[in-house]
Amino acid sequence: MLRDPSVKYRPFPQVDLPDRQWPSRTITRAPRWLSTDLRDGNQALIDPMDAEKKTRFFDLICRVGIKEIEVGFPSAGATEFDFISGLVRDGRIPDDVTVQVLTQARRDLIETSFESLRGAKQAIVHVYNAVSPAWRRIVFGMERDQVKAIATDAARMLRDGAAAQPDTDWQFEYSPETFSTAELDFSIEVCAAVMDVLQPTPERPLILNLPATVEAATPNIYADQIEYFCRHIPDRENVVISLHTHNDRGTGVAAAELGLMAGADRVEGCLLGNGERTGNCDLVTVAMNMYTQGVDPGLAFDDIDEVVKTVEYCTNIPVHPRTPYAGDLVFTAFSGSHQDAIKKGFAAQDARNDDLWEVPYLPIDPADLGRSYEAVIRVNSQSGKGGVAWVLEQDKGLKLPKRLQADFSRHVQRMADETSRELNAQDIWATFQSAYRLTEPQRFTLGAYDETRAANGERIFAGVVEVDGVGKSVSGRGNGLISSVVAALREGFGVELDIADYAEHAIGHGSGAQAAAYVECRTADGRTVWGVGIDEDVATASVRAVLSAAGAVG
Repeated sequence: MLRDPSVKYRPFPQVDLPDRQWPSRTITRAPRWLSTDLRDGNQALIDPMDAEKKTRFFDLICRVGIKEIEVGFPSAGATEFDFISGLVRDGRIPDDVTVQVLTQARRDLIETSFESLRGAKQAIVHVYNAVSPAWRRIVFGMERDQVKAIATDAARMLRDGAAAQPDTDWQFEYSPETFSTAELDFSIEVCAAVMDVLQPTPERPLILNLPATVEAATPNIYADQIEYFCRHIPDRENVVISLHTHNDRGTGVAAAELGLMAGADRVEGCLLGNGERTGNCDLVTVAMNMYTQGVDPGLAFDDIDEVVKTVEYCTNIPVHPRTPYAGDLVFTAFSGSHQDAIKKGFAAQDARNDDLWEVPYLPIDPADLGRSYEAVIRVNSQSGKGGVAWVLEQDKGLKLPKRLQADFSRHVQRMADETSRELNAQDIWATFQSAYRLTEPQRFTLGAYDETRAANGERIFAGVVEVDGVGKSVSGRGNGLISSVVAALREGFGVELDIADYAEHAIGHGSGAQAAAYVECRTADGRTVWGVGIDEDVATASVRAVLSAAGAVG
């Protein structure tokens, strides 16, 4: 890399727009959406989609609610032409969906494009030619008037091609390709000339697509370009301003959002951002960004995993686990502090009296995208007590007291360090059962018992407790069931415990509910030990918790 890149590269010039309005605007309604997955997305694949994959992808796009779909480049070859004409011939295009085809500004290619759509109920033909100085000078060797003539000649071909097939409701789209690196006045001049030929009206507007063919500046400059264009194009009410951003600088989504704030009406892009070079605008991200601001995008991503699965199958490109909204890990916290905040957020959410979403680290409810809460917190060596407690609560319904969370997290941390991997719910449950002596063999095992009340109000525990497999009848007195069990252990086995804290709760609801009991104890030598008991009967769960704690006394 150069130490002085200015000798090779120049900063992109600012747009002279001192009274720009877009910075103070917000997005309050959904734009028109166009999916280019089957065209721009398809041409970006090492192995382009075959007809089966394109059909599956087309069905997905319809299913999520996108009403305008660029289905291909029919003049590129027989595969493209046959797929597009087959959609029309086989009646696969829903009545409320408009398909669009792309063509360069050449007569033979435009004629092929119209032919591929013969018999369609409604369709858009999208024609383009590059207008920027680099293309005029390096690629075409043309002056401005010659480049403008290409556009107007193509417009006349669109007009005549539509007239030859009057049974189809035709719309037109024109792109001054390389708009983002072209002179604004020339882009406006060319688009106005195309409008003069096609004579759009508010009822039958012309779509003017203003692409960031190569993203060459910060997104605020693209927004300035869009606002400037919207102000200066004649008869603005007769055109639909469409955005087609690429992601060369990593800000394709931001550029599209700012472009909408600058006055655009339509967004073109791909589900999950596939496209040439670094990708097209990610329609899922733009739509869900709106959703998190309380704006209905008009699209259905309530089964995001199905969207991801279909896109990955059709494109053979894996979706990165950190992809916004769609990635496997975007709602997942491994960090202990993150897990604690999320756990507290869910608890506060449950206590709220309204539906307003407010959970730290989660800008959207994963359930709105069809994701389960089980994947929100996952445990590895970076995790804390809150995350471990969350997994147990979600998987087993156990609501551990705070100090027990801290005690148990040490056991989980030890296992995570030993295994050097993520721990799943089964690992955590097995560790919990082992740590608090819930599985066989147990040192103290409860047999049959009775609880009675003495004349002086004391509780009497009398029953059989097995110690290392050998049963023994014991009894004890106390002011409650737990204290009477502690007395029985002291008198029968010499186990000294002092109860420091006790908690219980139901697991589940109805006749199948169980009870969980947690007891924190001090031993004779000053150690803290915990016991856990689970049973259908809350009293028995309490006794089991005390015996569990006794099992920790060496």
